[in-house]
Amino acid sequence: MSKKFILNFTPTGMIPTKEMTKAVPIQTDEIIEQVTEAADIGVNMVHIHARDPNTGEPTYKKEIYGEIIGGIKKKHKDLVLCVSLSGRTFPELEKRSEPLDLTGDVKPDFGSLTLSSLNFPKQASINSPEMVQALAKKMLDKGIRPELEAFDLGMVNYAHYLINKKLVKPPYYFNLILGNIASAQSNLMTFGLMVNELPKDSIWSGGGIGKFQLSMNAMSIIAGGGVRIGLEDNIYFDEEKTHLATNKELIERLLLIAKALGRTPYSHKETREVLGLN
Repeated sequence: MSKKFILNFTPTGMIPTKEMTKAVPIQTDEIIEQVTEAADIGVNMVHIHARDPNTGEPTYKKEIYGEIIGGIKKKHKDLVLCVSLSGRTFPELEKRSEPLDLTGDVKPDFGSLTLSSLNFPKQASINSPEMVQALAKKMLDKGIRPELEAFDLGMVNYAHYLINKKLVKPPYYFNLILGNIASAQSNLMTFGLMVNELPKDSIWSGGGIGKFQLSMNAMSIIAGGGVRIGLEDNIYFDEEKTHLATNKELIERLLLIAKALGRTPYSHKETREVLGLN
């Protein structure tokens, strides 16, 4: 087991608002600031959701993603950056895939690829087979890697299908996200089964929804994987929901757990090497 790990930061997401928690970064400069701070203390990969600067609502506009990526790279040029291609809000391929059209210094390293449709408590994420394959193909053509998001064992199996169709190339990076009400639940047996069924040449991080974030992150560290962490998945510091967290608090707590277990995040350059990025 490697003593180093991927620390994948999800600062914003699509759901948290300033009304829910003032700590969530919405504006472009807020996202850049919090990502920069997180990268300074150990984060080596970032899952970016852009928001419309006027409404605060999720946006697919590549110009906004480009501003965020450009701002981050002014200080952390080797930080691994992933753009969201979420299916919660925008059903059209042209909109969902627009951030993949960024080029040059603001070209993303990864694009998120949820491997099937799923229900969240109040919303569905629609990812038809045609959509998943089209997004995978566009990333393959543009030299952008897919961040494979699996919420249950069936999604892991679909990754094998994409590999067989030569739409995804190794090494494969997975976020295994457990605890969603309509998906795999956060327990050791379910988690272990998903890890066991990953393709050869896979690198993975474990994440948890809501109160399950901390336990999933701890299990991932113990099991030798990486971690997905941030306000996208959980806005509270404690299970009783008495304290609204900041992204920095969540990361610093995780780093203390990792240190106690003898593990530290990869450097930014090491992360690029592990993930097979030039």
